Amino acid sequence: MTVHVVLLRGINVGTANRISMASLREVLEQVGCTEVATYLQSGNAVVSWDAGAGDLEQQARVALQAGLLKRAPVMVRTAVELDDIVTQNPWQADDLNPKLLHVAFFEGDVDPGKAAAVIHAELAPERVAVGPRHVYVFYANGVRRSALGRLDVGGGEATGRNWNTVLALQRLAAERG
Repeated sequence: MTVHVVLLRGINVGTANRISMASLREVLEQVGCTEVATYLQSGNAVVSWDAGAGDLEQQARVALQAGLLKRAPVMVRTAVELDDIVTQNPWQADDLNPKLLHVAFFEGDVDPGKAAAVIHAELAPERVAVGPRHVYVFYANGVRRSALGRLDVGGGEATGRNWNTVLALQRLAAERG
């Protein structure tokens, strides 16, 4: 069994796409996950799963849309991939507010051409760094005041988590592995 981190997009924000974490755990167990633990109320789970991340994304998405959610973008990373994302944070040595540092997790690969355009844009004091299926974003003045708006780097759907949440999910995954 491999430890995976499951991230749902747009869960429990406002009145749309409401789901309890108990229901999320139930759905993940129904598709074959074991040792399911959720974190916060925004669609974060750490699970053990014996197939690939892509299979888990697809099965979880179908199961969630079959009964609980109208729309359920699901992004999955292995615990090893999440460890790599944490260790490759380009600003680890900087004293950045972890609530303003986010990682956007994409369904697919980031488009190198689109990513280059974003990286070379005038963003100061905000910062952007691109990984293969994720983007690090430091929202210097907060997400709501950001000039970045919606990042277009390809990769399909995305969901973001602040650095505190990323680290908490990494700890949960490490407890399983």
